[in-house]
Amino acid sequence: MKTTIAQVPKHEGKSVTIGAWLANKRSSGKIAFLQLRDGTGFMQAVVAKSDVSEETFQLAKSLTQESSIYVTGTIVEDTRSPFGYEMQVSDIELIHESVDYPITPKEHGTEFLMDHRHLWLRSKRQHAVMKIRNEIIRSTYEFFNDNGYIKIDPPILTGSSAEGTTELFHTKYFDEDAYLSQSGQLYMEAAAMAFGKVFSFGPTFRAEKSKTRRHLIEFWMIEPEMAFVDHEESLVIQENYVSHIVQSVLQNCKLELDILERDTSKLEKVKAPFPRISYDDAIALLKEKGFTDIEWGEDFGAPHETAIAESFDKPVFITNYPAEIKAFYMKPDPNREEVVLCADLIAPEGYGEIIGGSQRIDDLELMKKRYEDHGLTGPAYKWYLELRQYGSVPHSGFGLGLERTVAWLSGVEHVRETIPFPRLLNRLYP
Repeated sequence: MKTTIAQVPKHEGKSVTIGAWLANKRSSGKIAFLQLRDGTGFMQAVVAKSDVSEETFQLAKSLTQESSIYVTGTIVEDTRSPFGYEMQVSDIELIHESVDYPITPKEHGTEFLMDHRHLWLRSKRQHAVMKIRNEIIRSTYEFFNDNGYIKIDPPILTGSSAEGTTELFHTKYFDEDAYLSQSGQLYMEAAAMAFGKVFSFGPTFRAEKSKTRRHLIEFWMIEPEMAFVDHEESLVIQENYVSHIVQSVLQNCKLELDILERDTSKLEKVKAPFPRISYDDAIALLKEKGFTDIEWGEDFGAPHETAIAESFDKPVFITNYPAEIKAFYMKPDPNREEVVLCADLIAPEGYGEIIGGSQRIDDLELMKKRYEDHGLTGPAYKWYLELRQYGSVPHSGFGLGLERTVAWLSGVEHVRETIPFPRLLNRLYP
């Protein structure tokens, strides 16, 4: 019977065949231990000389790293293994012999591993990170589907900037100028006016020449947008959503978190509601913590966000930033025009902002003024203005950066390990 490593617990005591690659091996005398991987997981297979033919035993001893094989044997419980099971081998069939595999069990430098990313993905650590990424995606669809959202796919090629910035990748769209999307948000607002509650999940691009451990050039965003929802209601949705994905990872990725040696006690505390601190109070807190140079009206950098997060054991919302440092579409606080109804959600443990969200301007005349203030002229923005002209309603939305969230939940230091093939300032290969 053919099966996979992930399905092995269902076949205890039975003989099965698994198609696998040899991740590593060791042998001593009359026994060989094969570390197998098949894409679904990792498992040890034990080849005893007394249980197999001489030909099979010699094959087991001569197998090279990353050779592909069909291995047949009986599944037995193994309490010493984190996986809980191993195979007692009866036969091996070589599919393809791998020669001089470049990533050996010794230590390799980051640049070497990044140059071999197509192979580095096979390692146990990278496999665990990608499984956690997949669980976040799965539980994201679960959360929004269960709560009445419709998935809408915004375009990647756009004629304008969502944020009104210049950090865009420019291209020619036949005889027009076009840009790679830096956010699907503007289009999601249009979708919310048609479907009420929507979300998107797709790639976004920032031509920001940053080399920090939190930045990628190409990254993936989850962007919900909701009609008839104000800022306070949006904050509740955000904390419930983040709580859901964190608890889903804890429940469904125990083995992967263990492989990564993640301290799950910190993640277990991540349950709604989350603490909130205003931008004003955040400035005061930073000054108390020794950031004496920070002044009202300045945006926060990574050290500031980390210092604020250290005061809490859950993600924390920083609310009501100055309008001058936020995007043109954010709704001013009706009680205080110089700040907007927005929030950034800062992850604990130094992982920084994982969500940015706000209530959007729904007043046509105010949006026209914002257009003038930001120099948003030309036909590319006309359709967005029309959303306020034909049946405008209060609406809010937010965007969660997938890779930063993966880094936080898996406990890895750099976002380059949280996406299969990272695009960095000086890396477009492989």
